[in-house]
Amino acid sequence: MQDEVYRYNVERWEALVAADALFTRPMLDLDTGKAQAYLGLTRLGIPDDLAGRKVLCLAGGGGQQSAAFALLGADVTVFDISPGQLERDRLAAEHYGVGIRTIQGDMRDLSALDDSSFDLVWHPYSLTFVPDSRIVFREVARVVRTGGHYYLMCANPFFSGLTHDSYNGEGYTLRQPYTDGDATSYPDQDWVYGREPDGRQISEPREYRQTLGRIVNSLIGEGFTLTHLSEVRSDHPDAEPGSWAHFATVAPPWLEFVWKYGPSVSGSSA
Repeated sequence: MQDEVYRYNVERWEALVAADALFTRPMLDLDTGKAQAYLGLTRLGIPDDLAGRKVLCLAGGGGQQSAAFALLGADVTVFDISPGQLERDRLAAEHYGVGIRTIQGDMRDLSALDDSSFDLVWHPYSLTFVPDSRIVFREVARVVRTGGHYYLMCANPFFSGLTHDSYNGEGYTLRQPYTDGDATSYPDQDWVYGREPDGRQISEPREYRQTLGRIVNSLIGEGFTLTHLSEVRSDHPDAEPGSWAHFATVAPPWLEFVWKYGPSVSGSSA
């Protein structure tokens, strides 16, 4: 599915890898304890006995989550749009002496993966990089096993497109319509990558709003049952208004979901 969205995301993420951006840096100092703490499976209600379990890191390249799962004994596959990100996963695998399978592709097309082949699909922040989340959810439902889990971290749709730069002296003003698929773009935060003296320019993230109703109802419609929801936020009530810490305290930027695939706990389909 090499459309304009695909091409934009490949170009941007290859540039981020070249700039050694935060989310492209492999974790090379992990042990099993650090890996468990980093993933936080117990907090999320996901079984933490990973020995032999098949885990898909979906749009999650960079040698971070994949390394943690592999160190804990999981059979790990990474599916990512960026060849550079996948190279970081292979670097981490070599560093730890573990096996990690890497596949380059678009999260909207998982045809390279077999049906019902994963116990856990781990999907870090990336859903908003495509216009229609429903396509992704259909693909996830196909590749996860009955009884398997789907972890999804995504933008909090109510604050999508806002940053600390949106501060108006009193608060953070919502201006864009709350509509599925609306595109937004904003500058990367300073902590994402270093700005080079040569004036290197990296395209801003291009994101698409996925409303909460679309996310929840689409996943229910695909046969998933929600087992965990949390808002990812800062806890700095005394932070300077207009700073990132203040923004992330009053407007949680991200949501975490855990979904279980197949019959619900009551025995009926979700």
